[in-house]
Order: sequence, then C-alpha cells, then structure tokens
Amino acid sequence: MPSPLPPGLRTFGKQRINRAPSPILAIALPWIVVMLGSLSPTWPFVASAPVLPPIGFLFLVAWQQMRPGLFPVWAGLPLGLFDDLYSGQPLGSAVTLWGIAMLLLDFVELRFPWRGIALTWFVASAVIGIYLVLAQFIAGLGIGGIDPRLLLPQFGLSILAYPIIARLVGLADRLRLIPIRAV
Repeated sequence: MPSPLPPGLRTFGKQRINRAPSPILAIALPWIVVMLGSLSPTWPFVASAPVLPPIGFLFLVAWQQMRPGLFPVWAGLPLGLFDDLYSGQPLGSAVTLWGIAMLLLDFVELRFPWRGIALTWFVASAVIGIYLVLAQFIAGLGIGGIDPRLLLPQFGLSILAYPIIARLVGLADRLRLIPIRAV
C-alpha cells in the first residue's frame, strides 16, 4: 500500500538538528480543523432529511480519541458555539452536547487508557449516536418531536465516515508536529 504522503512531504521535517514543531501550528491546527468541519452545513447539498454527518463533531471526537488532553475539557463551549452558528441547530445545543461529549470521552480515556481500533470505533459510534438523538430531540422541542427513523441514514454515514475522518486527523496531526521552527 502506498504511503498517504508524497515523497517530498514525507522527507520534509524529518529529524533535523535544532528543529522543533511550531507552537502556533501545534496549538491552532486542531481547533482550525474542527471549525472547518463545522462549516460543512454551508456546502451546497440539498436533502429532505438529515443525511450529512456532523463533520465538525466527528473531527472533535477523532482528535479527542487520537490525542486525549490536546483539547481542554471546556473546548466544547467555543467549538460548539461556532458549530451552532453554522449548523442551524438552536443556539446552545452544540455547546451543551459537545461539552457533554468531551466529558464522556475524557471519562472513557481515564477508564480505558489503552484501546484498540474496535473499542475506539465503538466509543465513537456510541457518542455519535447519542449526539444525533439528543440533537434531534433539542431541534424538535418546538414542533413536538421528529421521527427518530429519519436519523438512520445520517447515523450510518457518520459511522462509516468516522475512520476516514480519523485518518484525516492523523494526517493533520502529522502536519502539526513537523519540526519547522529553528531552535
């Protein structure tokens, strides 16, 4: 299987003397990636039911599972607020649900510090499923509720998209830690 990076990028930043990762890039890139994922509802995609996975939330879960402790627990507040501005959900729903998800993922990390891909995918599936159901419940409060069967395509696509999102997070993490700053 070929490497996911071209040869020029693979050698860029390899063990050089007096080099370190850029602290600005190392701190800002995860936040920027999640915020760019939250902009996915602005894509020109029209559907009569929720089909598109919550990409920003998937990026948040993938970062939190790949690099626990990279985001502080309170990161769900500003990132959820940014997502609320673009997702069309009632203001405060993603703030609350992303904060709960961060706490839940932090608890899972403390309980199971060594996980395999199966447990990681299962935890991500559970968190995504809970998020989708609660987000639908919050969105349907004003209209008396929505049929939960409408979530099945979105849930299925979210679960299938999670490994791809996790792979993209891995590539972004690799980019984040490239030693480019002279020490």
